[in-house]
Amino acid sequence: MSKQIGILRVGVTVAASAAFVLSWSSGFLVPAMAPAEISPLALLVWRFVPLAAVLLVVVGLTRAARGVTSADVRRQALIGLFAQFGYCTAVYAAIASGVAAGTTALIDAVQPLVVAVLVGPLLGLRVRGAQWAGLLAGAVGVVLVVRSQLEGSGAHPAAYLWPAAAMACLIVGTFLQRRSASRTGTLVTLTIHVTATAAALILVAVVSGDLVPPASASFWLAAGFAAAFPTLAAYGLYWWLLRRVGITALNALLFLIAPTTAAAGALLGEPLTPVTVLGFGLCAAGVAAVLVSEAREEPTPTAMLRWPRYLRGSDAPPPSGRQFPRVRRIDERPMSDRRRCGGTAI
Repeated sequence: MSKQIGILRVGVTVAASAAFVLSWSSGFLVPAMAPAEISPLALLVWRFVPLAAVLLVVVGLTRAARGVTSADVRRQALIGLFAQFGYCTAVYAAIASGVAAGTTALIDAVQPLVVAVLVGPLLGLRVRGAQWAGLLAGAVGVVLVVRSQLEGSGAHPAAYLWPAAAMACLIVGTFLQRRSASRTGTLVTLTIHVTATAAALILVAVVSGDLVPPASASFWLAAGFAAAFPTLAAYGLYWWLLRRVGITALNALLFLIAPTTAAAGALLGEPLTPVTVLGFGLCAAGVAAVLVSEAREEPTPTAMLRWPRYLRGSDAPPPSGRQFPRVRRIDERPMSDRRRCGGTAI
């Protein structure tokens, strides 16, 4: 029975990972496919504002925010401003400045290597040798995938700072979330992030004069698509997978974003060369190496009971040779801590 449950959990994780890659990749195509006359800022505002209203109603009806403190709200609002407001505005600004969607995805794909360097000093986690090999293979694959898109770009060199800023914002938000003792579920977390982002976007749009949306059907179609997939689905799965598989494995999945974006571009008429296909293979191999290494180091149930860091979701194995704290049996509790029921201590 436990084996069947384990297989089911793996299947759910794989399906969620695939849905995350597809929904996150779609976010790069929305501003590129939107009509030229549509303001990217207006598209962002009306991507988040209606979704924030819907999520607030859902949280109110389900009472999912019970027990959430004002400190939790402030912490999650700060994370949302980095991970959603900062990230999305920088990506849209990059594409509006002429940077190709695939190139933006390429620069963002450097994130797993940056995270791998930082998880040690910031989180106390360890990236194993097989994971480093997978991360480097994935990085090479990403470079091959989008190399052709760098040719003939008319964007100003300064415009390439926008994708770098987007990557930095998502990294900061991810580390803040990983370090926080979050007591909010995925629904409440996402609601706070979206609401904080919507409020910040409204302020910026009022100052710039881009708050009023156009009446075109194409605008609302693009805004609705962006709200449903690259926001609700992608970010919801991002925070869920962060808790499920750990920061190293989750960031390895980001290597698949650029190939998926390039594949979608091929369906829209962009060239697909043998070098691109080779890059696809390297990205897939790199992600597989990281995930397989992570699975081999998954703690046993006994180790999870004996090593408190696993209870906090750490993806680092317990150091060898260190004495584990002893787990007391139920009947070893003091008599004052027991409750008797029918003469039996429970």
